[in-house]
Order: sequence, then C-alpha cells, then structure tokens
Amino acid sequence: MGKRREFEIAFVGLKPGLHEYHFEIDDKFFQDYQQTDFTNCKASIKLTLEKNTSFMMLKFEVGGKMDVNCDRCGNMVTLDLWDEFNMVIKLVENPDEMNKDEEDPDIYYIGRTESYLHISNWIYEFVNLSIPMQRMCKPEDMGGPQCNKEILEMLKKMETGSIENNPLSIGLEKFKKNKN
Repeated sequence: MGKRREFEIAFVGLKPGLHEYHFEIDDKFFQDYQQTDFTNCKASIKLTLEKNTSFMMLKFEVGGKMDVNCDRCGNMVTLDLWDEFNMVIKLVENPDEMNKDEEDPDIYYIGRTESYLHISNWIYEFVNLSIPMQRMCKPEDMGGPQCNKEILEMLKKMETGSIENNPLSIGLEKFKKNKN
C-alpha cells in the first residue's frame, strides 16, 4: 500500500457507529514534510472514528517516544509522547467556503461527494503538538552522565554572574549602570 493511501480512510462503505484504526509512525513519515527537530520517532496513533449520517467524530490518541535536544544542556534526550485530539468532520455542499470561514480548528468540512478522509496532515500536526513544550532531562537525571557538563558549567557561571570577558555581558553592564 502506498504511503498516501495508507493514511486514507474510505468512510463511504462504513456503517454508522464506532470504527478503530491504528497507525505506526516513524521518521520516514516526516520526510514529506518540513525539517523536524527530533529523531528516532516511534509514535502510535489510535484513531477512533464515530460515523453518523452527516458528520464524523474523530479521536486521535498519540503515544510513543522520540529523541530531541534538551533545552538545558543541548544533549539528546528521549521524551514520551502522549496526547488526545478530537475533530468533527462535517459533510457539506461547499467545504472550501465553510473551511475558510470556520474559526474552530477542531471542525473540518468535506464535500458530500467525498469518499475518503485524508488524515496524514492531521497525524503530522498532532504528533508535533504532542511534543512537550519544555524539552528537558527528567529532574532526577539532570546533571547525570547524559548531560553536557560544559554547558551546565556555563549555565552555573551565568547564574552567579562570573562570566568574564564576554562581549555580551560587557555590553549589558553599560545598561545596568545607566539604569541606576
């Protein structure tokens, strides 16, 4: 099955009710999209589709792991992914106009003549939204063997104000003096 077709759901033949789909996402999935700031992505997507006569409810459950750079020390750290996203898909006559005017990002319109849901862009978006905002080593691991000791030392010096001969700190001293 081609990559594009793998993330299409033919909903026309589905009976009303709940339908469940599972997708395994890795780094290959992201090759068709912009450059990512993570590696070794192993994400599982569970999609529950509730089909009704004129709309569908989608629930995406994202789980897995990926490697990112730690915001504190810069070394790679493995983060857990977990989040849930809900969408309402409505079948209408003029989907382009309706999508343009819709302010709620959780509502999407498709034409009544459509027979497939293309979900790869939503999966891309939801995996990225599942990445924690603060990407740091766990508190119990901070300063451990996986951390970049040089960066941690520089941070400690910056906190105490003992970085010498740094052109940035010299320039900042001028502002401090003018403030007083």
